[in-house]
Amino acid sequence: MLEHFNKAFESKARLGIMSVLIVNESLSFNALKDLLQLTDGNLATHLRALEEQGYVSVQKQFIGRKPNTTYAATDDGRTAFTQHLNTLEAFIRSGTFQETK
Repeated sequence: MLEHFNKAFESKARLGIMSVLIVNESLSFNALKDLLQLTDGNLATHLRALEEQGYVSVQKQFIGRKPNTTYAATDDGRTAFTQHLNTLEAFIRSGTFQETK
C-alpha cells in the first residue's frame, strides 16, 4: 500500500516547501522562509535535498544589484508529491493503522 510513500517528503519542512511550490509558479527564498517560518540554514538544507532529487528547480538572477534566488516545483516533483499525497490519503482511508479493540 505504501509503495509510493516518498521519504523525500517525510519531514514537515519538505511537505511545506512542496505544498507551497505546488500552488505557486515560483517563490523566492525569502518568501519561502517567511511563509514556512524556517531559518535560512534549515530552508537551504531542505531545498538542496529536494533539488538533488530533481523535485525543485532553482533560478538565480540579479534584480538590479541584488541577487534573487527563486524556486519552483519541477514536473517530476509535482508527480512525486501528488503520488505521495495520494498514498497518504489511501493509507488514512484504509484504517489499517487503527488499534483493534
